[in-house]
Amino acid sequence: MIPSQFKYVRAESVQEAISLLQETDGEGKVLAGGHSLVPLMKFRITTPATLVDITRIPNLKDVKVEDGRLIVGALKTHHNISKDGTIIENLPSLAQTASLTGDLQVRNHGTIGGNIVHGDPVADYPAIALAMDAELKIESEDGTEMMPLEGFVMGPLITMMPENGIVTEVTFEIPPSHVKQTYLKLPHPASGYPVVGVAAVAGVNGEGEIDYIRVGVTGVGDVSYRAHAIEEHLQGKKPTDELINEAADLAVEGEEMGSDLFASADYREHITKVYARRALKEVLK
Repeated sequence: MIPSQFKYVRAESVQEAISLLQETDGEGKVLAGGHSLVPLMKFRITTPATLVDITRIPNLKDVKVEDGRLIVGALKTHHNISKDGTIIENLPSLAQTASLTGDLQVRNHGTIGGNIVHGDPVADYPAIALAMDAELKIESEDGTEMMPLEGFVMGPLITMMPENGIVTEVTFEIPPSHVKQTYLKLPHPASGYPVVGVAAVAGVNGEGEIDYIRVGVTGVGDVSYRAHAIEEHLQGKKPTDELINEAADLAVEGEEMGSDLFASADYREHITKVYARRALKEVLK
């Protein structure tokens, strides 16, 4: 497939990129890794008049820790996230997620900012990002805004992203040092996208009670979500097998499962509970 004709421009700074987007009158798109945008252009699902390349903007690949949060530059690639020492030390489940995202080519060029902003319901990052209260730092003509990821995606490929805005950072809560973390997914055999993906981060205190629990789910519906029902059921209790099984059954509480040729809604509901149970046992046992 061949995309429709478009203009290509390269920005050397965030402010220049914002200005270039303003000049397009809503007909421009940001180009980072391109692995989400370009396929849509080839199928002409989206037909931007202008692509604004932000890949050469400095400091958008940095990683740092500030005020108890892990800050990841929006242009950090999946491969580099999976190997970054600061990320592995503070949020190893994020590095694990990155290592399971796409194939080798996608991991080498795809970026965390583009992946999340795209709003794809079968992306891997939202599970751990929602679990760890991720926020997006968005720069636009109106200034700088920190936007929580929960509520940012309203439907498949539909987000709260400002028209001329650019995500420059993704920040995550850093959990206490005693917790365990994991991301488990059932990959689609053709695409590698998660049919279901579950991120779990949990800790048990000296009295044997769960004092920290975060769970995120992706791939099963129109929007990835945080499994608050699981967290509420486990918080402050001792992690017995019975309790974990009860909690896992709440993984789809209040959520509508998707259905396609590969997996029915009933199957997705079942497999979500299975993977929630596996993830919880991994971090609580």
